[in-house]
Amino acid sequence: MSILTEQGQSAAAPSQHRGELNALLVGCGICRLERALVSLGGRDRVRWLNGMVTNNIRDLQPGRGVYNFVLTPQGHILGDLYVFNPGENLIAEIERTQLETLLAIFRKYIIMDKVEIEDLTSKFAVIGVAGPKSLDMLAFLGLPNDLAPLAIANRDWNGTSLSVVRGDNSCVLSVELWVAADKTEAVWSALLQAGAEAIGEEALETFRILCGIPKFGQDIRERTLPQETGQDRALNFTKGCYIGQEIVERIRSRGAVHKTFIGFEVEGPVPAAGTKIQNDGKDVGEITSVLAAPLKGKRLALGYLRREFAGGEKELKAGDASVRPASLPLTNLLS
Repeated sequence: MSILTEQGQSAAAPSQHRGELNALLVGCGICRLERALVSLGGRDRVRWLNGMVTNNIRDLQPGRGVYNFVLTPQGHILGDLYVFNPGENLIAEIERTQLETLLAIFRKYIIMDKVEIEDLTSKFAVIGVAGPKSLDMLAFLGLPNDLAPLAIANRDWNGTSLSVVRGDNSCVLSVELWVAADKTEAVWSALLQAGAEAIGEEALETFRILCGIPKFGQDIRERTLPQETGQDRALNFTKGCYIGQEIVERIRSRGAVHKTFIGFEVEGPVPAAGTKIQNDGKDVGEITSVLAAPLKGKRLALGYLRREFAGGEKELKAGDASVRPASLPLTNLLS
């Protein structure tokens, strides 16, 4: 499969960008992810963290992980993170841009709890591996390639211990390797020798938008409510109390929120992120992420839209462009 038709190439992404996207969608791409790893230890770690995040940490089995939000008492999102249970401690995986904020929140709520926080960011690097041939790359390195989504396994590789983490991207198979900082280059080189292609930031951002994954700070902001993001995988409604839980439950019991995270096809001048979407001159949504270049002649974007307009029957405007709602993931529009 090619992401772009030959006819659309000259007006779209540069050839390197196209090649990197093709690697992610039909081959195997690798990238250095800006992730921070934080160890949470102490005898109260499970109970304490279960009261801090939106998913179920209490029943998280060894070797498994879950996606979570951290909320204000009013139910607005302060950040997102993955939490894994390797066994003797918990590991929080956080985007580096959120690390300082979330660590400050965590430390604020450790009162009489026996919880120990250790920032492992300088000790480990996170390598992302994505694409349908990713499992072949792991097999080539002698690493486990049969993990379930959000499963984690520790393995020895050439005398060093690393963690293999299966991702939960529903569009494309993805894996992360948590590697000791001084072994990163060796693992990176081995993946390249196995046939993986290095992926740059621009292609990685395009890939994120195509997969319909909201990014904190861009698509998810201070006033965003969990159910507006469409990330139901972050919510557990039977785990008991946590910060913001009352609002999340109230939204669930009432049936819906007013707006939803959705994709768009764009015709005309590409609107900038932050552009309001209008119907008959009234704001009904907002563009939050936009592809830098068209793919297969299509200009695509992510954003929020009031639910009553998500059916796509009415003409919507974003600046001077016309926009049409599109179901996520946007990869379906390129097949």
